[in-house]
Amino acid sequence: MADWKILLVEDDPDGQQVVERMLRHNRIEVNTVGSAEDALDALATGEQYTAAILDLALPGMDGWTLLGRIQRDTNMPCVAITAYHSADLAVKAIKAGFVAYFPKPLDMSFVRELQRALTV
Repeated sequence: MADWKILLVEDDPDGQQVVERMLRHNRIEVNTVGSAEDALDALATGEQYTAAILDLALPGMDGWTLLGRIQRDTNMPCVAITAYHSADLAVKAIKAGFVAYFPKPLDMSFVRELQRALTV
């Protein structure tokens, strides 16, 4: 995991900080942006990411739409995070193409489960 680089797309500053700390604590590099549009700009630079973590409820373009754009242009795995959790939403996210789904607030198992999802 030390060579991983994650693109985190999260509009909430507190949410950004929580995920960044969890990833960096596990020696995972993270580039954080606050919108889907900024994520597309980051991807357009050619920077290589191991995966993207997308908040589903982003302002403007939401995480669902961003997933579609990423899938259209690359095979980078995407992980969904959301504060609006339900079992149906989790199923919908996986069916849509997310490799993993995590409800907020994230707990200490997040990085371990993320690693499991990305190394399958």
